[in-house]
This record gives sequence, C-alpha cells and structure tokens, in this order.
Amino acid sequence: MSNFDIIVLGSGPGGYVTAIRASQLGFKTAIVEKENLGGVCLNWGCIPTKALLKSAQVFEYLQHASDYGLSAEGVDKDFGAVVKRSRNVADGMSKGVQFLMKKNKIEVINGYGTLKPGKKVSVKSADGKETEYSAKNIIIATGARSRELPSLPQDGKKIIGYREAMTLDKQPKKMVVVGSGAIGIEFAYFYNAMGTEVTVVEYLPNVVPVEDEDVSKQLERSLKKAGIKIMTSSEVTKVDTSGEGVKATVKTAKGEQVLEADLVLSAVGIKSNIENIGLEEVGIATDRDKILVNDYYQTNIPGYYAIGDVVPGQALAHVASAEGILCVEKIADMHVEPLDYGNIPGCTYCSPEIASVGLTEKQAIEKGYDIKVGKFPFSASGKAAASGAKDGFVKVIFDAKYGEWLGCHMIGAGVTDMIAEAVVARKLETTGHEVLKAVHPHPTMSEAVMEAVADAYGEVIHL
Repeated sequence: MSNFDIIVLGSGPGGYVTAIRASQLGFKTAIVEKENLGGVCLNWGCIPTKALLKSAQVFEYLQHASDYGLSAEGVDKDFGAVVKRSRNVADGMSKGVQFLMKKNKIEVINGYGTLKPGKKVSVKSADGKETEYSAKNIIIATGARSRELPSLPQDGKKIIGYREAMTLDKQPKKMVVVGSGAIGIEFAYFYNAMGTEVTVVEYLPNVVPVEDEDVSKQLERSLKKAGIKIMTSSEVTKVDTSGEGVKATVKTAKGEQVLEADLVLSAVGIKSNIENIGLEEVGIATDRDKILVNDYYQTNIPGYYAIGDVVPGQALAHVASAEGILCVEKIADMHVEPLDYGNIPGCTYCSPEIASVGLTEKQAIEKGYDIKVGKFPFSASGKAAASGAKDGFVKVIFDAKYGEWLGCHMIGAGVTDMIAEAVVARKLETTGHEVLKAVHPHPTMSEAVMEAVADAYGEVIHL
C-alpha cells in the first residue's frame, strides 16, 4: 500500500488544481482519474466548447466580411474539421495537465477510485486489478455529468447530452435544444451559426434564467435576430424517436406543439457524480445530490473533504479550483477565509457574450436595498462601433446609501474578459465614486463600465 499526505479523487479543474497546490505546500500527493486528466472541463466542457464557438465566430466574420469593406468569396465550413480542431485543442490542454503533474511530482493513478473507511482509496484499473492506497487526507473532486429528465432519456444518438453534441459525425439540419442555461445557449449559438435550424425550449419565462432580466431579454432579441427560435414557459413532455428523426411534444401556454428535428440536445443541468464512490460505506453525509461540507470543505468524517460540483455552490470550473486551493491551504494550517459565493462571476460564451457578478436588480430590491442603477449601451461605444459589435450593454447596481457595488451585468462582445474588473472591485469594497475616478482607457469596451457607473450617479457623458 502506498501512503500519501493527500489523495485527490478526480482530475478536473477542481482536482488537478488542488493536487498542484497541495504539492506546492509540501504534501506528498496523488491524483486518481478514470478517464483523461483535466476532467470534463478540459476534455468535454469549457475548453473544447470554446474552440467550437471560436470556429462559429470566425465563420460568421467571414460571412459578414463586406460589413468591414472586405470581400470573401465562396466561404464554407467543414463540420468534421471544426470538430477535429476542438478535439485537438482539448488534447493539447490535457497533455498540459500531464506535464504539470510531472513538474509538481504528483503521482497519477489511472483507474476508478472508491473511498474506503480508515482514509483509504481502492483503485480499479482498466485490467480489473484493484490496488489500495492510504492518505492522511482524501479530497473528493468527482465532478458532474449531464442530468437526465424522465421525459428525455438520453440514448446518445437522437437524444444527446453535451458530450455527444461536441463530436457529432455530421451536422444536423434541425435541432431542438432543451434548456437555456449556459450549456444550452452556447450549443444553440454554435449550431445556428454553422447553419443548423435551432429551436430552444425553456421551462422558465426567460432564457438564461439566472441572469438579470434585462440581459435575458436582450439575449432573446439577439438570438431571434440570428434566426434561433425561442420557446419560453414551455416544456418537452415526450420525444418520439421511432422514425428517422425525432418528434418532440412541447407543452406551451397555448397548448401542445410537436417539433420535428434530427435530434434533441438535453441541456437541463448537471448531476453530481456521487454514486458508487464509497460515500455510504465511509458514512459521508449527503443531501439532495450534494456532499455536505463546512466552510473549509471538510465532510462529517475526519480526513475526508469534498470540492467542486459535488458540493453546494455554483457548479463552475473556477469555483472548483478556488475551493480546492482553499481546502488544502486550510489542511496546511494557513490562515484562510471562507469563499464568498456572492462574488463569483458567471459567463456564457454565445454571441453576444454574457458575464455577471453579484445581485440582479430584482434580487437587490427583494433584499431591501435602496439602489442606484446605471446602464450604458455598446451602441454608444466608439470601440464597439469600430469593431462592428454594437449589441448589448453594461448594467451596474449600487447601494444608494453606502455606494457598495451590488451587481454588474454585461452582454456584448468580449464581456467575459471584462467582468473581472467588477469582481476585483467588489472584493476590495470599491464604491461607485472610486470606479468613476479610476481612468479607463479610450477607446475600449471596458469604458462602458465607467460610463454605466457614471449613469448610475447622474454623471454619464456619452449618452
């Protein structure tokens, strides 16, 4: 039996980052992975989807070359080559994690890991051989997978999840996307941009329902303008896969409607990977598909910790990484403070992009704040006009009494790279007046943040 200070179960952006930080802190560390290093994020999630979306964006640019005074004749796409590029990007990132494991002297154990009492992990390799390892601390970072609804059982061919959506052999002519969270919207944008006829079905009244209502409405307008059909307050009750394609029955406020398509993409959220990993045998407490932990990710059983999609909180790669770092720093007796889940940015990489942090306007009002709201449209931005990306806006929400920055909501080109300004400012408890007096470069998209703040305080110049 090999003994370690820390064993991490799962090598996604939670697991591998945790392992690296543990090694940096002097812990003898191992990581257990049943598939590819990097987990879903690097292999089947964040990274390969962004590669697909970039191809779609470039294709759109080429189709609209005349808008920039350019001529591009006979522009076409090779769907297979687009998918291949995405896989190559993912493979490159996974190799990068392999390099980081070697560099940080982390032992990589390939196989399916199961927790055992007494701070042990049993790993079953591909050839069926089982080996037991022990550690002073075990960190569970097994992530999540595509959630299945009873009315949408995934068969991997006609009713698919995000994984199959990334590697289809041929491009579908028609597609129904169920769910309009980040995953659903990103795939709807990608396939529509590539020429597929896309219909999005959302159970709630607004697309991207976690976002500020103004952002949801703007995105719906942009998607419809791009040719995507949107059905909100609607539910897919059954799917008939017996024919050549699929027939999805959709229940709407006006009655039932049947949509015909080549396939249905189910993007109705995720399901934590907490089954068959030994939680019951060890006695680790769970509730509603999540492992229960304290502020430092300790479970109810000493020596066992959990981070990422398997614990309560936002199921995002950057959250998992932050939780893992905090967890091992606490194990190392460093002074750490609990993560502020109210200051976690969320991003959706469709076109226009969405980025947000903090409270929506509705949430701020419900919490009883007296608020100042500012909004600056990219149609008034010089950089946006020059770039040909005038869709969207920046919206800011401040507490009128103390000037606290309560929320920031953006929709537009490149906003996922701009949201960090609001995250850092909120972390530093920056007031609206301080943002106003911080000189922003011109011409940039980021000026819109300063202008939106100026609008909240009645000082906006370019509106």
